[in-house]
This record gives sequence, structure tokens and C-alpha cells, in this order.
Amino acid sequence: MDSRGHRRRFLKCVAGLALGGALPLAPGKAQAAGKDLVTLIDVDACVGCGQCVQACRSRNLERIPLPVKPIPQPSPQWVRVSDWSERRDTIDRLTPYNWLYIQSCTVRTEQGERRVFLPRRCMHCTNPPCVNLCPTGAARQNRNGAVYIDHSVCMGDGQCDRACPWLIPRRQSGVGVYLALAPRYLGNGQMFKCDYCRELLAQGKPPACVAACPHKAQSIGPRATMVEKAQALAQERGGDIFGLRENGGTNALYVSSLLFRDIEAALLREEQIGPGRPSMRPAGASMERENRLLGTVLLAPLAGAGLAWVRAWREKQKKRNV
Repeated sequence: MDSRGHRRRFLKCVAGLALGGALPLAPGKAQAAGKDLVTLIDVDACVGCGQCVQACRSRNLERIPLPVKPIPQPSPQWVRVSDWSERRDTIDRLTPYNWLYIQSCTVRTEQGERRVFLPRRCMHCTNPPCVNLCPTGAARQNRNGAVYIDHSVCMGDGQCDRACPWLIPRRQSGVGVYLALAPRYLGNGQMFKCDYCRELLAQGKPPACVAACPHKAQSIGPRATMVEKAQALAQERGGDIFGLRENGGTNALYVSSLLFRDIEAALLREEQIGPGRPSMRPAGASMERENRLLGTVLLAPLAGAGLAWVRAWREKQKKRNV
């Protein structure tokens, strides 16, 4: 699709929002319950070889566009441009060009120190706040639970990043449909993250990262089956599960013989948490935060209309005083 096609599709979406007065519903969300495919990551089996990272990059890197240069500076001036195009080789964190990385830390146990490796990417929440809050409907969820971004309408406004408890979506400025509209005043690029290899899932194939793991540290299957498997492994090892209840439940489950609170403490101690480096904190369902953000999204058009009215009134007053 050329830039004019992207523009037409985006404008149709905007018109639908304006006329409908509500946020678009995520396609297939109502049918997703009970049909989600869940990835189980066995932390004890992961050795940090990075083959999953390379498989992800081989599949996705060349599909991610490079920005126009110079990148338009958004207005107001304090809005930051995010450009990773000169750092496309970065693999020690999540970036617009790197959707999966190996987070690692050393955990102190009664038996001594143990090195832990964690493949990190989008958690694919069962009820994703990024999908519920995206003002253009670019963030979506398939019937199998895959959460992805439709880049033909994404404006890079970053609501998905702010809604995500783990701040996983990353922005690349200077790319996308906003360049064909009003790049200084509308949009700031596009958001990027793992899309769960949704095309492969539609073909009955596993995501590239799962298929590439030589140690079988990652597996995928129906939610009920994988939850049962995770619970059995955790009970057998006297361990812990991450993702089962976090943020209302996710389609990426981690199981470990170590407690995830201890892993989180080690990540914090080694400064392995920050932009593009998600925490493993026990995030509860973020409905209160989501409702606050939703209010912001819904009130934004009203605020804009109010400002336009104020400007028109001021101009009218000026004319009267001439």
C-alpha cells in the first residue's frame, strides 16, 4: 500500500472515531476467550544462547522501516524524537528494531549464586490495556491472543507504551502514515513490539523464537494446557510462575525454581531494569490506571475543541476592539 493508500485508510479510521464517539473495539477480542495460545518459558532450561533473538531478528528486522532524515521535530518542542535507526544492532534491550532480548542476572541462593536468563518480549495480555486504549485502533488482538500493531494507522502517540505495565512497546520517529499528514503537529512515528509471529500462528506454526530454541526452553499450546503444565512444573520444583495473574493474566508464562521476587531483586541490584528492559514486578490488573488513561484519551478531543473555541472567541474580541 502506498502513502496515499495509508493516508486514506487512516483518515477513514479517524472519521469513524469522530462519528462514533468511542474507541474502536479490538478485532476478535470477544471471541478470544478460551482460544488463546500461550507460550511457556522454562527459566531453568534457558542458557541464554540467544538463538531465539536471532530468529526473531531474521524474521522481522528487514520489515521495519528506516526513518526519513531529518526527522520532523514534533510540536511542542519538549516532545522527544526517538530514533534507533543508527542502533539497529542493539540486542541488550527492546527497541523498535529488536523485539526480543535475553535479560540476565545473578541470583543469590542458599546453594550459592546462580545465573538466570530470561527471554523478554511482549507478554500478550489476555485483556491488553494497550488495545483498549489505542486512540486510532492500531493496537489489536487476534482470536488466538496475539497482540499486534497495525502500522497502516499507527501514529506513534505512545498510549500503548504508557498503558503497558512493563513499558514494552518502543517508538521509532520519522516513519509511518503521520509523515503524509501533519508531521510536526500530528503523530510522532510508530510503535513497535513482538506480534507473536501472528502470521505463523495462523498457519498452525509456532513463533520463530519458540521454534529456534535448541534447549526446548520455550513451548506453545492452548491456554488451559500450558497453564496446567506450568503449575505442574512449579509444584514439582517448589518454584514460581510469572504471568498467570499479572495484569489480569498474560499469554506468556514464565516458570522457575526460583521465586520471581528474588529474580526481580537481582535485576534491580544489577540495574537491568529501565527503558526497553522490563521489570518482573507482580503487576496487578491495571484497571484503575487504564481508566485514568482512558479518561485522558476521551477528553483529548473535547480539550482540543475547547481550545479552538477559545481561540475563535479571542479573534472575535480582537476584531471588535479594532
